[in-house]
Amino acid sequence: MANITENTGHETTTGLDHRKLLIWAFLGSECMFFGSLIATYLVYYGQGTPGTPTPLQVLDIPTTSTSTFVLLMSSFMMVMSYNAISKGNVKNFRIWIMCTAILGATFLGFQFYEFREFAVHYGLTPRTNLFGTTFFTTTGFHGAHVTVGVIWLVSLFLYSYRGDLTKDHGLMVDIAALYWHFVDVVWIVIFTLVYLIPVGVSGGT
Repeated sequence: MANITENTGHETTTGLDHRKLLIWAFLGSECMFFGSLIATYLVYYGQGTPGTPTPLQVLDIPTTSTSTFVLLMSSFMMVMSYNAISKGNVKNFRIWIMCTAILGATFLGFQFYEFREFAVHYGLTPRTNLFGTTFFTTTGFHGAHVTVGVIWLVSLFLYSYRGDLTKDHGLMVDIAALYWHFVDVVWIVIFTLVYLIPVGVSGGT
């Protein structure tokens, strides 16, 4: 009976753990946050100062496509890590969770490279024009979210060595997985609306 009380102590009237409800509420607010950033970028698209860099000039679709693939693969690794901890296989969990973190860090490396290329070779910074301001704000906030996610994943990896992370604590990994998948989905939207569609339309005109 004690175990039953312990397992259901965090449940709400919906039958879900309150921590899972909290992460869903947080992700809902984040959807509105990123939606506003992307909408602002699209509203001011093409309204840059004459003589300053434009999206068609600076956006490197092949490179960004590679970084996008890396982030998508990290989502698969996250699924594998949750599957491992659900089965009580802590050893495999550590492998998959670190693979996820490494791929997330690789994505951040691509983003750093992109930002540096924009600043050094094109003179594009957040202060250059509206394109620079909205682009760096949108992608920069996403990068910050990925950074938080990588730190979270590494923390779970280290926590597993305390012996406290077992299949009975799978909710901790489940919540982290929800956050990580959210970050991936947001990037797919950003990549499509900020990179692919505008550049494709500009390139075809």
